[in-house]
Formats: sequence, structure tokens, C-alpha cells
Amino acid sequence: MNIDEQRIREFAFQIWESEGKPAGQAERHWMMACKLAEAEASGEKQLTPPAKPRRISKPKTVPLTEVEQPALLKKPRTPRSTATKNPKP
Repeated sequence: MNIDEQRIREFAFQIWESEGKPAGQAERHWMMACKLAEAEASGEKQLTPPAKPRRISKPKTVPLTEVEQPALLKKPRTPRSTATKNPKP
């Protein structure tokens, strides 16, 4: 058994295990393993490092006027009383 065939067997076994060890899928696993081994041998397996994530700046907010603010954000008003506390004489 040459090194390539051993590597294909290893790949096929890993695929079989990762899929939950299903029965009757040996040929499909072998074909997938062959493709992986070919890619590994030809150097296509080299992965490029992931792109650096861009920083997203916070959107500039403009303060809303009192009328534009939702009701939950408005300051509560003091309750109106029907009777005055200090009646004028």
C-alpha cells in the first residue's frame, strides 16, 4: 500500500466518522477522500488567511426634538391636580 492510498484511507475514515458512521456509503466516502488527497498533493489545499474584519463606525445620531421622541423616552410630566394647594384669598 503506497502513501497516497494510506492517506485516502485516512480521509475516508474521517469522513465516515464525521457523518455518523453510516452503512453503504463507502464508495462515496472513498471518492471524496480521493479528491481531498489530490487537492492536498497538488497544493490547492493551501488556505489563504481570512480577511481582516473591517471596523464599522457607529452611525452619527442627531438628538430628536421632544415631539419626535417616542413616548417611553420622554420625561414624565408632573400630574395636574384639580384642587390647588394654596387657594388665593
